[in-house]
Amino acid sequence: MRKLVVGLGNPGSKYQGTRHNIGFEVVDRLAAGRTPATFTRKFDGLLAEIEIDFQRVLLLKPETYMNLSGRSVAQAMRFYKIEIGDVLAICDDLTLPLGKLRLRPGGSDGGQKGLRDITAQIGGDRFPRLRIGVGERGTIDAADFVLSRFRPAERPVIEDALILAAQAVAVWVTQGVDAAMNRFNGPSSG
Repeated sequence: MRKLVVGLGNPGSKYQGTRHNIGFEVVDRLAAGRTPATFTRKFDGLLAEIEIDFQRVLLLKPETYMNLSGRSVAQAMRFYKIEIGDVLAICDDLTLPLGKLRLRPGGSDGGQKGLRDITAQIGGDRFPRLRIGVGERGTIDAADFVLSRFRPAERPVIEDALILAAQAVAVWVTQGVDAAMNRFNGPSSG
């Protein structure tokens, strides 16, 4: 049984390294693992396959832009006959402190339009999601903030978060969502 890990973001060099593309960065980290995986264009996105503890894991980066991510996810799920609980979406979160991880088994999109579209396209919200805090926006417009790049002082925190997020994905794949939540949400996750 395959798992599908979806990194949310926007395609193109214009968006590379932006806060909104943190999901792409996690997926890229996973693809660059011990045996690097190559992405191919499929399902309106970029798809690669890796192995985590002898389990096949599909990595997907939808190229439909964030707000239409669900189309790509739904196509991959149908083709590979993947159950909703075997999909993990990774995205940015404006409400979490910089670098903080929050893994949930499903539920509200919390205003994240990529998650909202996935829910609409696959017909339910009972898919795990890993949110990564991208910092305090202050008075900056939310859309402008998520499309901005991390400041040099923020980058080390984000690098650590990317490492933890990749580890969280591995625990989710091998031990399930509860084990990953217990290990990576931490006592101060609120």
